[in-house]
Amino acid sequence: MINENPMVGGRWFAQTLLGALFCSWAAVSIPVAHGLEPISQADHSGHARHQQMLEKKEFTRILQDYQVPDVTLTDQDGQKVSLRAVLEGEQPVMLNFIYTTCTTICPVLSASFAQVQKYMAPEEVESTRMVSISIDPEHDTPLKLKEYARRFRAGPGWEFFTGDLDDIVVVLTAFDAYRGDKMNHIPLTFLRATPNDSWVRIEGFASSRELLQEYRTLTKSILPAPAISYTDGDRFTRFMVDSSVSSKRVMFPTLCR
Repeated sequence: MINENPMVGGRWFAQTLLGALFCSWAAVSIPVAHGLEPISQADHSGHARHQQMLEKKEFTRILQDYQVPDVTLTDQDGQKVSLRAVLEGEQPVMLNFIYTTCTTICPVLSASFAQVQKYMAPEEVESTRMVSISIDPEHDTPLKLKEYARRFRAGPGWEFFTGDLDDIVVVLTAFDAYRGDKMNHIPLTFLRATPNDSWVRIEGFASSRELLQEYRTLTKSILPAPAISYTDGDRFTRFMVDSSVSSKRVMFPTLCR
């Protein structure tokens, strides 16, 4: 059970958003200190609409049946993997679509996944497969995905995939997520407890708390209740000091390195 305290709701979403935007800003402003390649800002003029979506903090939840396509993708370690093997195993699955140079939607989605994984009990982390698939495979090499995963402190069980552009389009189309151009993508998260269940499609920005509640509702019949419960403050925030950013202490979710 998630402990109730004032960090939830709107404040929690604000913490997630601030942390995600900080990670995105840090990826541009201080990548050299972390051995990362700077992210170009030139490709994001079309994201004004996404900023409006962020401000709404709304989402819709529907059940859908999707046929996972029989394609082979490449993970962040350069290994070829069958997507069906990834998404149709016995483990519960959480799925989203991102690309590493995105500065609005993707950092928030990734920050939410990072917080969910940090807030899960150990037995939940071990039993769950979190999957992020790049919609910009021509840029997002395995190395880029590995750097992105490190930036958001992705733990074991959270995998990142790229592949041939044609295969990525097939995957996006199968999940009704294809919008023609990466700049037109929308925030989507998919959850499924078992291969026999329908997918829960969340369109919009659900908070980390809401995603975790959804996950636990879906898996309560196949996973035991977590033995450990953490307070939001213990697991989600810390004072972070980075001399390359500021001499003052600023509170952000613990998302990026």
